[in-house]
Amino acid sequence: MMIHDVTEKAGPHKRRKRVGRGPGSGNGKTAGRGHKGAHSRAGFSRKVAHEGGQIPFYARLPKVGFSNAKFATELAVVNLRVLDARFDDGAVIDAAILAKHGLIKSEKLPVKVLGTGDITKKLTLTVAAISATAREKVEAKGGSITIVPAKKGRRPKGVKKGADE
Repeated sequence: MMIHDVTEKAGPHKRRKRVGRGPGSGNGKTAGRGHKGAHSRAGFSRKVAHEGGQIPFYARLPKVGFSNAKFATELAVVNLRVLDARFDDGAVIDAAILAKHGLIKSEKLPVKVLGTGDITKKLTLTVAAISATAREKVEAKGGSITIVPAKKGRRPKGVKKGADE
C-alpha cells in the first residue's frame, strides 16, 4: 500500500479533535487541560522567558560591561539634496522650519546636514553640525552656515528614541 492510496480514501486532512464533549468521548471534563492552574484557564498565554516562577536564566547571569549608548547625542539628519528640492533661493533654514516642513520629527533635536546630492541655491543654515562636503557645497554657492552647538547627554524631553529614522 502506498501513501497516495491511503490519502485518496481517507482524504488529505485529519479531523480536528473535539475536546470537552462529555465523558464518553475520552476527552471530556477537563478537556486535556489537567486540573486548575493557568494552563487550564481560557486566555492563558505564557510569557516567552517565564520559567514557572523560578529566577529566569537571564537574571541568573551576571551583569557585565558598560555602554555609552544612553549618553550619545542624537541628531536629526538632513541631506543637501532634500534642502535643495524643498526650499527656495535665499531661504533661512533652522530646526523649527525643518520640522514644520516635515523633514525632521522634532525641532528639539539638534540638526546635522550631510552632503549627499548637489545644491543649486544660496541657503542660510542654522544647524548643530554639518559635514565637510556639505559645508563646501553650501559655501561654494554663496550660502552661510551658523553652528549652534548641541547639548551633550540625554535627549530632550518629549523626543522619543529613533525620532528621525
